[in-house]
Amino acid sequence: MNTITATAAGAPAKGPIVWLDMDQQALDDAYDQNVYAPNRDQIAKRRLANSAAARARLGEPLRFAYGPTPIERLDAYRTRSPASGATGAPVAIFIHGGAWRTGAAAEFTFLAEPFVNAGANFVVFDFTNVDDAGGSLFPMVEQVRRAVAWVYRHAKEFSGDPNRLPLVSHSSGSHLAGCVVTHDWTKEGLPRDILKSAVLSSGMYDLKPVRLSKRSKYVNFTDVMESELSAIRHLDTLHTPLVLTYGTYETPEFKRQTRDFAAAIKAGGKPVELLVAEGYNHFEMLETLANPYGLLGRAVLGQMGLLK
Repeated sequence: MNTITATAAGAPAKGPIVWLDMDQQALDDAYDQNVYAPNRDQIAKRRLANSAAARARLGEPLRFAYGPTPIERLDAYRTRSPASGATGAPVAIFIHGGAWRTGAAAEFTFLAEPFVNAGANFVVFDFTNVDDAGGSLFPMVEQVRRAVAWVYRHAKEFSGDPNRLPLVSHSSGSHLAGCVVTHDWTKEGLPRDILKSAVLSSGMYDLKPVRLSKRSKYVNFTDVMESELSAIRHLDTLHTPLVLTYGTYETPEFKRQTRDFAAAIKAGGKPVELLVAEGYNHFEMLETLANPYGLLGRAVLGQMGLLK
């Protein structure tokens, strides 16, 4: 007699545990946003439409090169009513997500509008993707770090204040941002607190479980990559007050990663705040940045002193 082992309601039995209480399928699902956010494509279409509308109102951004290759460019949206003194307006820096594989600065104009209207400049980076980088995350991290340094050194070229640079990020962009805020800037002759504040949303801060997931099919993880690019392991070089966020409809791993990162920072005696958005999935979280009354918009504008 054949016996089929199954869980309640006829679901397949759990396989061998791979990470925490998860088998391989559960872990793969926990790093696949489509499983937990089936409206991804709808939100992507909305993002593109809203960015086109915002660009029609704001005009084309200033386009600067922060490095020698064609992808190493950034878009800068200048405020018309700077909340500034003689030193210029603050500059919000955004690092986009896309599973390390997709995304371009032009897709995120819709995020710039509330900041421009509030009196801040808004900068979005373009950078390489993991596929074009041969499966390595190191080129992406190196580029975004170099882009932040460029903004610090050149902010005055678009009426920005280099001493008021808040960072904001989403998804895999928050992994990159974690590597930015834990970077030792003094090695480049820059202030260790080059970023005065940061809001990191829906990110990954320890690559060990990611390495065990199906993302390893396109990221060539190594021990060195896992160690050096896991922000939670480099809190000694964190000198930026952080706000960490996630939505209640995110995957269990994206929620846990954020909670664990916040707890580790707090245990280290460094400033951190954890914000949870009730009823939002991974992709919906980003839309709250385009709203000055949304969770992310309010958090970043509050850090900048621009809440009205």
